[in-house]
Amino acid sequence: MRLWSIHPKYLDAKGLVALWREGLLAQKVLQDETKGYRNHPQLDRFKNHPQPVAAIACYLTEVWKEAKKRGYHFDKSKIGTSTTINRIPVTTGQMQLEFARLLEKLKQRDPQKHNELLTVKVIESHPVVKVIKGPIAEWEKTKS
Repeated sequence: MRLWSIHPKYLDAKGLVALWREGLLAQKVLQDETKGYRNHPQLDRFKNHPQPVAAIACYLTEVWKEAKKRGYHFDKSKIGTSTTINRIPVTTGQMQLEFARLLEKLKQRDPQKHNELLTVKVIESHPVVKVIKGPIAEWEKTKS
């Protein structure tokens, strides 16, 4: 599961569809409607939010907006109720790691998108994220 902190506009088609599916799965976990993935570390930032279900709904709404911009037809009715929420803090180190991981994936999967992203100077966050200074998140799996 990868719930990207970077803006969904950076994802290629395959990545955006995967994010939608994984976000919907995360929503089910947070709504206590599934037994799988309950302890996935990527969910911690939503679980720790004062309004976890609303936070994932806001997250998914932004993914849906990006899909709509591209002409995709994601089913908005699958998104739970969202309200105004406090943004989720994510560190600069985490943002950089995620962007680098996406670039690696795109090198093979979508070389054109990869080359396009090489020109990005400032990495934009997902709209529900508030970027703060800091290292890679503790829950992130990194190669030693």
